[in-house]
Amino acid sequence: MGKRVTGVGGIFFKAKDPKAMYAWYEKHLGMKHEPVVDFPWKDAETGEDAHTYWSLFKQDTKYLEPSTSSFMINYRVADMDAVVSALEAEGIKILGRQDDEYGRFAWIMDPEGNKIELWAPPKKK
Repeated sequence: MGKRVTGVGGIFFKAKDPKAMYAWYEKHLGMKHEPVVDFPWKDAETGEDAHTYWSLFKQDTKYLEPSTSSFMINYRVADMDAVVSALEAEGIKILGRQDDEYGRFAWIMDPEGNKIELWAPPKKK
């Protein structure tokens, strides 16, 4: 199997006051959110448009569970089925999978209890 992770798709973390935090990041670092901060880039191998998203979640979000960490990184993958199959063969538990209009998702935990989101962007039509 080729490369599993092709880039960082997103960085998500908890905030006590997401609205105030977004305002702070926009004022001081120029990171405008609509509704998340979007860092567009070109894929070096394919030349296709790609994005890395930066987003805040409320402190009490359940989205990062079962991790107790305050952050989660979303990694881009080209072939979700191949990556998930390889991880399962290596004894990694898949916490869940979801396919929707935003792409294909799967979740795992690293050895220190950080939740990882794997994401295959939707196919271009």
